[in-house]
Amino acid sequence: MGWALVAAAEPHHSKGWIKRFDPRFWTIDFARPMMASIDASGPQALRVDAVFYNRDDLAGLIWEAEDRWDHPLLAYESSRDFRHVQWRFRWRSGGVKPLDALHGPTLTIEGRDAAGHPRAWYVRLWNYAAGSGEDAVVTLDFDNLAGGFLHPGEADPLWAGDIDRMFISLVPPSYDGAAGVLAAAAEGWAEMSDIACTGSGSVLAIGDAVLPEQALGLTNGYDDCYHMTPARVVRQIVQLGYRGDVVHYVGMSHYMRLEPLGGGHYASLAGGTLATPCRAWHAAFAARCRDAGLVIIWSLSYELFDAYCWNDWKQRDAGGAPALTGWSPPSTLLSPAHAGAMGYLQLVARAFVAIARDAGLAVKFQAGEPWWWTNAGGQLCAYDAATRAALGGASIAIADIRGPQDAEARAMLDALGALLAVSTAALVAAARHEAGGAWAGSHLLVFLPTVLDAAAPELRRANVPAGWAAPAFDVLQLEDYDWVTAGRGGETAGARALMVARLGYPVAEQHYFAGFVLNAADRAQWAAIADAADAARGAGVARAFVWALPQVARDGFVAFDGEEDAMQAFDAVDFPLAIGREALVVTEFSTQIIAAPSGHEQRASEWAEARMRYDAGPGIRSEQDVRCLADFFRARRGAARAFRFRDPFDHGSAADGGPPGATDQWLGIGDGVRRQFALVKRYGSGDAVQQRAIRLPVAGSVRVSVDGIETAAFSMTAAGEVLFDAAPAPGAAVRAGFLFDVPVRFAEDRLEAGRATFLAGELASVPLIEVRAPW
Repeated sequence: MGWALVAAAEPHHSKGWIKRFDPRFWTIDFARPMMASIDASGPQALRVDAVFYNRDDLAGLIWEAEDRWDHPLLAYESSRDFRHVQWRFRWRSGGVKPLDALHGPTLTIEGRDAAGHPRAWYVRLWNYAAGSGEDAVVTLDFDNLAGGFLHPGEADPLWAGDIDRMFISLVPPSYDGAAGVLAAAAEGWAEMSDIACTGSGSVLAIGDAVLPEQALGLTNGYDDCYHMTPARVVRQIVQLGYRGDVVHYVGMSHYMRLEPLGGGHYASLAGGTLATPCRAWHAAFAARCRDAGLVIIWSLSYELFDAYCWNDWKQRDAGGAPALTGWSPPSTLLSPAHAGAMGYLQLVARAFVAIARDAGLAVKFQAGEPWWWTNAGGQLCAYDAATRAALGGASIAIADIRGPQDAEARAMLDALGALLAVSTAALVAAARHEAGGAWAGSHLLVFLPTVLDAAAPELRRANVPAGWAAPAFDVLQLEDYDWVTAGRGGETAGARALMVARLGYPVAEQHYFAGFVLNAADRAQWAAIADAADAARGAGVARAFVWALPQVARDGFVAFDGEEDAMQAFDAVDFPLAIGREALVVTEFSTQIIAAPSGHEQRASEWAEARMRYDAGPGIRSEQDVRCLADFFRARRGAARAFRFRDPFDHGSAADGGPPGATDQWLGIGDGVRRQFALVKRYGSGDAVQQRAIRLPVAGSVRVSVDGIETAAFSMTAAGEVLFDAAPAPGAAVRAGFLFDVPVRFAEDRLEAGRATFLAGELASVPLIEVRAPW
């Protein structure tokens, strides 16, 4: 798989044109606890649905001069000059303040005045409307527009030459600026239709790249894209080359209805299961995916926004503290033993499945990362009242879940696993029942760094229960982004094997989730994510996915399948050793040298490492060698496939060329967390030292030491790296010795051999050339 990060659109990238205020590219935003969504309901129309819980709730319908949400290849151009723009639309609304009311829909414009000073204008739309407060045509000429409530006395002329963004405010009918909780949720809506934008400033360029279809899958999350139109989201998915299944996490903070209690708001079933804006958004999303040929895997987790979660629904540790994740503000985990919490989750699953079914989609459902949480200090969150009651006498005090556990603790963990398995089975059963004939399969997503935490080895009894064993789910999906972005991706292969042994899903019936990059400053982590996805595909998983669309768009990540993958084809087989021992060896660099007329030179070294060339011809001593070589050449398809070659002069870590020792080469310093260390060999000393990455160690030859003491508590990853059973202590020096091979290919697609010349003592030429390691 090839990949790249696109920082910004370039002049040569494919472009199209849109009218300013295209309905697909508006966004909506608001403060909790209210909820709103936006949909491009037609080519010149958009609709906002909203639900208000407080008297002072306000939603903003937003147009930004700079496209901050689309992938750089698909974004519209930044144009802050709104002069010579005329905008006209029909406004209809219900359940919100009307146009003609105090605090009615107001267009707030943020930018700078003609002198460059930041400021805002507040344009009352009613001043430019013809019709009624809930059904009117609004006409705005940005060259002749003014803020202020009453015109002309309070008119505040707009300077339209430098605008950052603008938004239309929507508030509940009772809004008067005062705080307070509404006695009952107030639902409202607004529509803009017949949207027309004219004038010389009305047209914007937009990226219109369409990447080829690729094998890598994509994930998405509603909590990250609730503010965008479904049309905008699906456009990015399709044009970035993602096809087939799209994993859509319905989130943990935006789908629910709420009811007030004691100054807060809590998940509610009053009036239905899903908030009206959420239901409207997902219905449009499902329809867009269907029309684009995409199938949604609906992902629902046991995670819920803590502020919205009923106290008795939460997992709790022995001290009564709720399970709280590291997000800010935090989410919590629902107790699998609480009938009310699990019943609510099942209704949520049914609601989303019904949306998919009614849209004509095949229904695929994922139970996303269900587990028993552990708070700081190893405090297991399995002591809420419902769990204690369900376990009865099996509920015992576990002071710290880390490290070895006694028989009673293990029995309790097994019982917790059984509770978790029963709850996920009931969740899947509810989804399957709702789907009816549209049912297309169940998925289980497991986050490996948590459920297989090396510090708490017995916790997997609770978090990878036997009740999940095949065929409980149709597909097992594994995720490990904490390992990947921390440089610990080598742990995945062993974890995958353990999951196969424990649950019985063969690798070919698994999916793998690579990523994600939480912060834009860490975009370099995409290299490790792409490598991890490639490794999973190489291991034979049915599909690899990248998490997630918002980060893909933010960082400009693009992936593509192509000839590069075939060019990196590698067979893990040895070149005939006997023939290779007599090979001629050439070590080469690439240096650009520019000579001045005076004789002075400028030299630029283009390669960080040397590249090796070999001629294995001198090793051919018999007709049997010729036959052996011809057989090997055919199996490699000439130069098409690389293989292992033993350099006759440099194939070990020892400086004197002798057997490897455990302290030969320095690999790094332990930090108490890192378990994975790459093998390297150094040449030279001081500032001139050259470091060579060793990718093909000889099996059984690697010896490792920690602070000078040799250890056997390690394994080798598929990428040829050392993976310790336990992380070396902070400050501990990690060293290793090894034998190694070089990845090479035949330099030519021809192999010449003649009996006459061979018997006459004429040497054949068999050139080989080193390739960069294909992983």
